Amino acid sequence: MRTRSASLAALVAAGVVLSPATALAAPTPTPSPGSTTVTKAGTSFLSATPIAAGQPVRVGASTGEYLYWSFTAGAGEIHEIDASVSPAEDRTGSSTWTVEVFDGLRRRQACTAGAQTPTADASVRSVALGCTLRRVRPWAEPWSVDPLPGTYYVRLAVVEVPERDLGLPIDVELRISATGDAGTAPEDGRLETPLVPPTNAGEVLEAVPTLAPAAEDDGWNLDLTGWLPEAGSRWIWTTAGGVLAAVAGVFGFALTRRPRVRTAVR
Repeated sequence: MRTRSASLAALVAAGVVLSPATALAAPTPTPSPGSTTVTKAGTSFLSATPIAAGQPVRVGASTGEYLYWSFTAGAGEIHEIDASVSPAEDRTGSSTWTVEVFDGLRRRQACTAGAQTPTADASVRSVALGCTLRRVRPWAEPWSVDPLPGTYYVRLAVVEVPERDLGLPIDVELRISATGDAGTAPEDGRLETPLVPPTNAGEVLEAVPTLAPAAEDDGWNLDLTGWLPEAGSRWIWTTAGGVLAAVAGVFGFALTRRPRVRTAVR
């Protein structure tokens, strides 16, 4: 009994000693940069609402709308998207929701964990969605779809819902957490240029060019250059072809005409 008690005490002591190390080794979410809650979402990639890791999102929307958010990811980070949708209580049937992540080239990124497309019955009050992205790489081959540093887009929408439930109000909560530090997994390369090259805008002219003043017309100058067709226009070729056809017709008629024979009148 004393031996078992001593062994149990030793195991408990070892657990107490190892607990802090295990807690330190576990990944911790990036703290929120502020207590500001985002209360809006975009309806397309171009109007996506930018959010930061750890920033809470609470949005009221309608069933059937596409909701977009954007966030910035650095090399070596792993991002986890957690979303919750509260459908209307008076809905008539089950609904299927989905959360998707796209990179700057609008390429859909794969999720390694999380309920990406759950289905909720009519009696369910809340639907939980999740997506854990792969670790962002500092570089990748052009043909691959590996996640690279840059801007990413989150899209939340319903994919299957009864038609009569479209337009019903919903409440959406979303949070993005980032774990890992940039440079924790060094590789033999890095991204030198942006994934999407910036668009170069045109140059602004400092002075607006002015046209030379037109010569005064006193009414006696007869300019026919504007009425004459160009040298390569179809009117020139049509006229020349008609003249040549007329000449050829006259010449052919002259060749085939029979001479008249005069008969003597007695």
